[in-house]
Amino acid sequence: MERINSQANIQSMLQTLRAYQAQAAGSNETLAPGGDTTVAAPKGQPFMEAVKSTLNSVNDLQLKARDVSTAYERGEAVPLTDVVLSMQKSSMAFEATLQVRNKVLKAYEDILNMPV
Repeated sequence: MERINSQANIQSMLQTLRAYQAQAAGSNETLAPGGDTTVAAPKGQPFMEAVKSTLNSVNDLQLKARDVSTAYERGEAVPLTDVVLSMQKSSMAFEATLQVRNKVLKAYEDILNMPV
């Protein structure tokens, strides 16, 4: 079953990352996703659970894309548009996750290189 909230999960993960970044900088506020205004840091779901949930969503999208593609190749009555859309959703979710991972690694490296 496809999770419709994968984009929401990614946004939640990004917002959580921003909140932790703001806390590390000594602030309880973070930038809103689209601009200059600030919002309170999110409370609730622990960071690792948000990451795990997001990764599970991406994995589910990839499994669904594989299943739809395999069904199409077997000659089942699966519209080609469904195959293409599921593969695109899977690809975009993976790329977004990869970009978030790269940003987290960059932030980690920046922290390691800070003078003490």
